[in-house]
Amino acid sequence: MVRGSVDVATKEMEALCIGQNQETKEEVSFETQEASLKASKVADSKGAPYSPPENDDDAEVDYPSQDGAQGTVIAAKKKKKKSKAKKKKGPLQQTDPPSIHVDELFPSGEFPEGEIQHYKDDNLWRTTSEEKRELERLQKPMYNAVRRAAEVHRQVRKYMRSILKPGMLMIDLCETLENMVRKLIKENGLEAGIAFPTGCSLNCVAAHWTPNGGDKTVLQYDDVMKLDFGTHINGYIVDSAFTVAFNPMFDPLLQASRDATNAGVKEAGIDARLCDVGAAIQEVMESYEVEINGKVFQVKSVRNLNGHGIGPYQIHFGKSVPVVKGGEQKKMEEGEFYAIETFGSTGKGYVREDLECSHYMKNFDVGHVPLRAAKAKQLLVTINNNFGTLAFCRRYLDRLGETKYLMALKNLCDAGIVEPCPPMCDVRGSYVSQSEHTILLRPTCKEVISRGDDY
Repeated sequence: MVRGSVDVATKEMEALCIGQNQETKEEVSFETQEASLKASKVADSKGAPYSPPENDDDAEVDYPSQDGAQGTVIAAKKKKKKSKAKKKKGPLQQTDPPSIHVDELFPSGEFPEGEIQHYKDDNLWRTTSEEKRELERLQKPMYNAVRRAAEVHRQVRKYMRSILKPGMLMIDLCETLENMVRKLIKENGLEAGIAFPTGCSLNCVAAHWTPNGGDKTVLQYDDVMKLDFGTHINGYIVDSAFTVAFNPMFDPLLQASRDATNAGVKEAGIDARLCDVGAAIQEVMESYEVEINGKVFQVKSVRNLNGHGIGPYQIHFGKSVPVVKGGEQKKMEEGEFYAIETFGSTGKGYVREDLECSHYMKNFDVGHVPLRAAKAKQLLVTINNNFGTLAFCRRYLDRLGETKYLMALKNLCDAGIVEPCPPMCDVRGSYVSQSEHTILLRPTCKEVISRGDDY
């Protein structure tokens, strides 16, 4: 009897303990859920959504600390930092208007090459010649320098096309363009900068006109403007031009010079005869007609304005490239630079010097010439230090702080040290368009250095 009573009492005590343990577990579980709910509300009030732990580490940091909700918020911020992906920086993009140096846009130092045109017929072998490829590898620094100048030309003309409109002062137009060239090319004395003054010849004026200081000429809706400017790196010049006309009746005139220049570029090459290039240009140019104010004109090649070879620090170098048939029989040669340049006119197709001179250029071959006038000597020093044998204009002298220099400039011209380059004009009332590209006759192919998406 006694033994049975003890067993019964023991069983009752065990049942009581089990019940208390179960109640304790339920209370702990309820308290844990209540703490999690409070933490969720606090996190929501701070703007950080509550999410259940994804792994053991998160589960540990998600427990509230002695400060309660504050620990949960800190844990949520840590999780946000972990899940935030790192954004990769893309290539640097040019601003609008352009203001970043082109060498910063191409940090590798390699600039894009121009349009490649392969040689044909007897020169087709050059394309795969290992010997010619090795010659090109040796010239790579020079190629890269001229491509850098070409990239500046493309970016500047793209921007200028976007802002050109009737009513602009021509002098403002030129200074905007030139300042942008100086900025993008990182102008540095004679090592990098503008190759020659901005030509913005209007209507019957075919070439070599830029406004002098104080000029008030305004661009009009019915004007035909030739925008011709150059860039250079270490004397390697890119010379390229295009024509702007707002009135669509001039479109055939503009198309004539573009197509004629492209025909000349296509015909040019190693061993090509200059006369054949001229014949190809004239054939295309004079296949066009243009109707202006009800009168039809045949477009004519301006026969006394030619394309030209380009040398280091020398815009007109070596051979001339005619724009009509019957030119020289000389051949183009490997390694030469050329400006293939055409002018289409509704006038006589022949230009003469006229108007006030603005362009000047030091004679490349001139030796020492004694000068008496002190002002002429001082002006020559300025020219040598800032332009060398590159062309310049009176506005550039003004910018350098030169004053009362016209007589000294005349003395330099009279002595044959500086060559004046006055505007070239067809008959009054006529319209002239221009198109121009710089090409390089590489050993394996022909590169149209100045080619862009626009022309």
